[in-house]
Amino acid sequence: MSIQSPPTLLELAGRSLLSDKSRVILDLEDLPIELFPPLFVEAFSRGHTEILKKMVQAWPFPCLPLGTLMRQPQPEMLRVALDGLDMLLAQQDRPRRWKLQVLDLRMVPRNFWRMWSGAVVDACSPEDIKKNQALKLGPAMAAKQPLKIFIDLCLTEGPLDEFLTLLFLWVTQRRDRLHLCCSWLKILWKPTRHTRKILRLLQLDSVQKVEVHCTWVPSTLAACAPFLGQMRNLRKLLISQVCVPAHTSPEEQKRLLAQLTSQFLRMDCLRKFYVDAVLLLQGHLEQVLGHLKTPLETLSITNCPLSDSDWNYLSRCPNTSQLRRLDLRYINLTNFSPEPLKILLETVAATLKRLDLEACEITESQLQAILPALSRCSQLRILCFSRNRISMSVLRDLLYHTARLSQLSIELYPAPLESYDAQGAIHPGRCSQLCAELTALLKDFRQPKVLVFSTAPCPQCGRMFLYN
Repeated sequence: MSIQSPPTLLELAGRSLLSDKSRVILDLEDLPIELFPPLFVEAFSRGHTEILKKMVQAWPFPCLPLGTLMRQPQPEMLRVALDGLDMLLAQQDRPRRWKLQVLDLRMVPRNFWRMWSGAVVDACSPEDIKKNQALKLGPAMAAKQPLKIFIDLCLTEGPLDEFLTLLFLWVTQRRDRLHLCCSWLKILWKPTRHTRKILRLLQLDSVQKVEVHCTWVPSTLAACAPFLGQMRNLRKLLISQVCVPAHTSPEEQKRLLAQLTSQFLRMDCLRKFYVDAVLLLQGHLEQVLGHLKTPLETLSITNCPLSDSDWNYLSRCPNTSQLRRLDLRYINLTNFSPEPLKILLETVAATLKRLDLEACEITESQLQAILPALSRCSQLRILCFSRNRISMSVLRDLLYHTARLSQLSIELYPAPLESYDAQGAIHPGRCSQLCAELTALLKDFRQPKVLVFSTAPCPQCGRMFLYN
């Protein structure tokens, strides 16, 4: 049986105040600021909408992280907050202690409700508490700053839900007095004219992450490219499922891609770049990566056909010299020279923390060629070679070369080829024995933390078997 912690004195004081709603509304100007967060949480949980409206108007911190109190979007509570902001914006004389600059609707865990707000307008972090106390923005100074509303936005098929419909309508009618900021933008459906209308509402330089998980054609990507160019603080970009219609000429492909890559020149902060199943990339990797302005921390190219020129450019690209993560899953490497990958691993040996070569059809000779470079990646923490066809002797060689990599915490390898019979079916007993031998070999050098050997999918049932 769990024992609940007794309520704190602040919580008891808040409950006492809420028992007399009219008194709370009258006393907000004189309420100690340390009572605001617990009183707001209590009023929110009990649905005291009128008190919440008044508290929004008198909020004594730069940031009100309302989204953290919602397990799911609550249109009614959003309407309460927006009504409070309307009353505040309509006042000629602002409340004495008014400092609100940010209404944060992102539903991510934060520590604000256990402490006071921070001084920066796009976060409520404990590190900025002391700065907030020293800064002490007055109502006049705060009133000069446009109000910012922060959201994480996910656009899907179909109409917007009630929460977003209410918010966008409210923002549209007050665009001259506020900024709608979005730190994380996800697009899960083909962009439409309505999508572009929503993007025009956003303060695009606030966007830090963009993920596109839907099927695009190059012309759609080119039409949306100007929006990307305005996201000058973008740190992560993921683009997936860009297919090329059969009638598109190579010249047209290059022209459409140029409309996208030209926007990269405006991105000073891009550090993580992911492309998945982007058929347009083939033969144009230099055109894409060459336009990036800053070295990447993450480069993920998955499910994409590459040309020889693409593969050779990887090791020459100046923006791949400081990679912390390299992901080449489902890239067919069989016919490529291992030299570019070897050179790249040598270049990033001091920074690389994650390498993923799952199901890339790497041959044993290719793998052996890169092993000396791999053994020098001293910061490597995650290594994945699963779903490749590797024999027992080469797997032993691989483990010998990674044995001194003391930072490795997750290792994913394929079960040895000797685990399968002539028809490609797994022999469970034999596989278990061989994987146990490899594990014992590695333990002679270091104690692995997470070590998994996986089989190829069974031809009959499609299942995979794991040995750890």
